[in-house]
Amino acid sequence: MKRRQIRKSTNNGSPKWMVTYSDMITLILVFFILLFSMSQVDQTKLDAVSESFQNRMIFDFLPSIVPSEYPTDQTSVEENGEKLNEHEDPINLDLEQDIEEPEVEEDSLTALVGNVEAYLNQHDLNGLITANRTERGVELVLQDSIFFNPGEANILEEGTPFLQRIGTLLSQIPNKVKVEGHTDSRPMNSFRYPSNWELSGARASSVVRYFIQSYDIEESRFSIAGYGELRPVTANDTPDNMAKNRRVEIIILDEKTE
Repeated sequence: MKRRQIRKSTNNGSPKWMVTYSDMITLILVFFILLFSMSQVDQTKLDAVSESFQNRMIFDFLPSIVPSEYPTDQTSVEENGEKLNEHEDPINLDLEQDIEEPEVEEDSLTALVGNVEAYLNQHDLNGLITANRTERGVELVLQDSIFFNPGEANILEEGTPFLQRIGTLLSQIPNKVKVEGHTDSRPMNSFRYPSNWELSGARASSVVRYFIQSYDIEESRFSIAGYGELRPVTANDTPDNMAKNRRVEIIILDEKTE
């Protein structure tokens, strides 16, 4: 008698669509967890991010927007537990220096005017050269009578000692210099100087050329202007007033106005 063979049922597991379904459910779950984590602030993560920013040198001088429970390498702790920022004092010092710098520049130019005036008084030159402190800097006003012949721009020999003193001064300071020429209102009409524009500009150029050739001062420090009779300091109604208007101004420029 033949023995009946019992077939064993094979169980192939869940259907294949269940794998896709489970993956989809997992992705949806992860998506909602991500949304939930984004909607709430994780204090632990926030503290970690804050600490990482505090350890960067570029942010050391700024206070952190999130208080940190741990001092960084740029922070020292006093015995009583108060935290001190090592960069706090240098920042305050820099700000104080920035505020004081204009005062230092102001004092140096004011001292320069004092030295020039003392020199003028000592050598009785107040009638020929005057020094003033203005918004532009230090202005040295040279009357033309000792430096130029009427209607000419060549520097006279008797005027060179005064220019030597000024040239020595300019060679010892770094400031830029502007030289301006001025005339009185009498018309000028010569072959070399057709108008007061050319005469005033030529006189300013002669002064600058003297400084450059005699004291080897960089040309880039100088600028020249000729204003003719258009910028008088007084009315051209008397010979004395006309003499005051015929002048060359040497402006040692304030570094803030250069």
